[in-house]
Amino acid sequence: MTQTDPKDVVLIGGGHTHALVLHRWALHPAEGARLTVINPDPTAPYTGMLPGYIAGHYTRDALEIDLRHLAERAGARLILGRATGLDPVARRIEVAGHGAVAYDLASVDIGITSDLPGITGYREHAVSAKPLGGYANAWQSWLDRVAAGAVAPQVAIIGGGVAGVELALAMAYRLRGQAADITIVDAGTILPNIGAQARTRLIGHLDRAGVQRCENTQPRAITPEGIETDTGAMIRASFVLGAAGARPQGWLETTGLTLTNGFITVDPFLRSLSAPEIFAVGDCAHMAHAPRAKAGVYAVRQAPYLLGNLRAALNGDRMRAYQPQNDYLKLVSLGGKTALADKWSLPLEGAWLWWLKDRIDARFMGQFRA
Repeated sequence: MTQTDPKDVVLIGGGHTHALVLHRWALHPAEGARLTVINPDPTAPYTGMLPGYIAGHYTRDALEIDLRHLAERAGARLILGRATGLDPVARRIEVAGHGAVAYDLASVDIGITSDLPGITGYREHAVSAKPLGGYANAWQSWLDRVAAGAVAPQVAIIGGGVAGVELALAMAYRLRGQAADITIVDAGTILPNIGAQARTRLIGHLDRAGVQRCENTQPRAITPEGIETDTGAMIRASFVLGAAGARPQGWLETTGLTLTNGFITVDPFLRSLSAPEIFAVGDCAHMAHAPRAKAGVYAVRQAPYLLGNLRAALNGDRMRAYQPQNDYLKLVSLGGKTALADKWSLPLEGAWLWWLKDRIDARFMGQFRA
């Protein structure tokens, strides 16, 4: 490569951070760089609007970030394929159905999965909340079968964290008036990581929505009839959703990168500890300097740092360290067009919070459609 040859910057995955980088790259392209994006699909769903889609407040199109359009605006090449490997020594990325892609700098933003492969029958008879594209498709298909009378409106959700509860309330709202049977199954107690007052309010909403709770219960197997528990009891369900935990994509284990529990370990500049020409952001990254729970707010706020540090790496300039905030406003949809907010253990709720959340989501999505 001569000094005049462009350097290859490759974004692996179409997560929120990379979508924002594409948007800002289009406004201010980096000189001397050739940008490539690798993603299995031409669009990427926005997680913040998923509960609203499940409840019926948004269309599927409203959730989708158009990566093809973003890449075209940014002058980037879009490769439609799933990354399956990365060689930090040869600086090559393996892409299913495409072949290897070379890079000078790379960034990984591939999200997580909520698969539960340790449960017998899970892959055959359950759906994972993440990646959410598959869940959104399966939900609509199941609703069609319910409407046709092919299956009973029985739902079981594995995982009683905030995500599981929010999705349970969204599904209950969508199925209102259909004598639906919805159950949350958790190996411990539900909502362990939220303020006590907010937890009490959310449990009240579950009770009013008719959502049953099956706590301190371990699923042993998933069958076409539902969930068989460790006690031998059967929880009837024609739709089983996995919303417990956050697992990394398995192929990261083969890269030789430094990992923490399967997630790419990064420094304050969002670079891999073992390969500084590789960056990682969003849920697939572990911030060694400031560990945090997985949350979309961090992915959004990492975007200007990632873009700036990619530019700095290209130009040999000084990088900027990212320090995540200690707390953030958690807005939880309550099924209908109302929401609960929790910060500093001070909960608020009402229709105005749904309006606020809707405005935040609309503003986030609107920048990609400009």
